[in-house]
Amino acid sequence: MRHPSAWLPLALIVLLAAPLAWAADETDETAPSASEGTPDTGAAADAESNDPDESTDAPEPEAADAASEEDATPSEDETAIPDAPVLGPQVSSKIELTPEEKAEKEARKACKIEICDIIATREPMGEDIACDIKKTWRAESLTKMLGDQFSWPWGRAVCQSKLNLSRADLAGAMLESNATIKMEKFAVSCELHTGEGEPYVVEAELAPEVTFRGGKAVSASINWGDVSAPLMIYPILYAGTGLDNRSNLLGSEVVEMVNEFTQKKCAEVKVELPGRRVN
Repeated sequence: MRHPSAWLPLALIVLLAAPLAWAADETDETAPSASEGTPDTGAAADAESNDPDESTDAPEPEAADAASEEDATPSEDETAIPDAPVLGPQVSSKIELTPEEKAEKEARKACKIEICDIIATREPMGEDIACDIKKTWRAESLTKMLGDQFSWPWGRAVCQSKLNLSRADLAGAMLESNATIKMEKFAVSCELHTGEGEPYVVEAELAPEVTFRGGKAVSASINWGDVSAPLMIYPILYAGTGLDNRSNLLGSEVVEMVNEFTQKKCAEVKVELPGRRVN
């Protein structure tokens, strides 16, 4: 059995190349917020009285008793912990998208709405799906997706492809009790940025095939074609795609991905579907 780390380049292609996964965007991400103000340091407790009547003369008895009671009962300001640590500005775990990432996200969402509208209306007449899809994956996101067993050795990965999908085929897969969608071969190109020099480029051809029963994916295959990659990872990528073509090890992953898209992800944009029908 091949060492698990040998699958890292193949895992990259699978995660980034699957068209439906690209269109199935994650939840909206907003910029992390940071509080501009500074924490209350209890300045009110340090404020000195400017009452001109106060002097160094001894207070009258009643005033002295009142002062004693005030000394015995700390004020609200005085009960605050004076040495409380400063926690710093408010931050968020949400990711601030760059302008390029925002544009990519909007383009993928538009493509997702087109696909989900066909799934919802099951209308076979009309234009086919043709989307230019681009996705930037940050290094930390790739590390998280690959899990604790792998360490992502590069920086961000930028992948792009053109998705072509037959409207009639997709509508038929939702209508018929048993149907198979066979996509035409298309290419995916991923740039792996290291921060130094030109990025590495990984390219692969694939022609996915998905079988549906009752509108739900039940089997799939990626059907890898030619691959191109830097010398150090090309043998692994070539061997991995060849093994998947023979054994269809990744078919179940594609089935899960497709069903998540057609059900969960399309539900997220339900109110935005145009609901077009051709009379």
